[in-house]
Amino acid sequence: MFDTMTSTKILGAVCGSLLVLLFAKWGAETLYHVGATGHGAHGEDELHAAYIIEIEDASHGGEEAEEEVVDFATLLASADVGKGAKVFKKCAACHSLAAGETKTGPSLHSVVGATVAAADGFGYSGALKAVAETWGVDELNAFLTKPKSFAPGTAMSFNGLSKEKDRANLIAYLDSLDD
Repeated sequence: MFDTMTSTKILGAVCGSLLVLLFAKWGAETLYHVGATGHGAHGEDELHAAYIIEIEDASHGGEEAEEEVVDFATLLASADVGKGAKVFKKCAACHSLAAGETKTGPSLHSVVGATVAAADGFGYSGALKAVAETWGVDELNAFLTKPKSFAPGTAMSFNGLSKEKDRANLIAYLDSLDD
């Protein structure tokens, strides 16, 4: 079946393929090795940018991008109750604004300044009872930022509100609802 000529052809094809593969590998390393190490085929030690973008002053752009830091009390003073009502739509799936009406979560009627975990008819987790005595503005702000961080072990699954302005608007809205 196999004679010497067929075996020689197969061996020659395998060796030829390996030789082509080695030359392709060597050629690719020569071409792309310059970018990785900085040393090319001709012993070049430096790499130069093909196109340099000149800027006038590097510090000038940084000042514009820097946001003004405003404390939460200032944000709360300028909060928009109407926007807070829109933010509350995220809360409305689990909370009610009617006094004494509980859903998945307790009623948020008169929550600003109220005692923590004091709504009748709702079973609070022990984690929430341990974090604060009253729902002041600072406590609500911290809780609304990320409930699981403020009260580790709380049953509330909401991830929180990342924007300070949204939290300020929501707290102002909740505060405007009670007498």
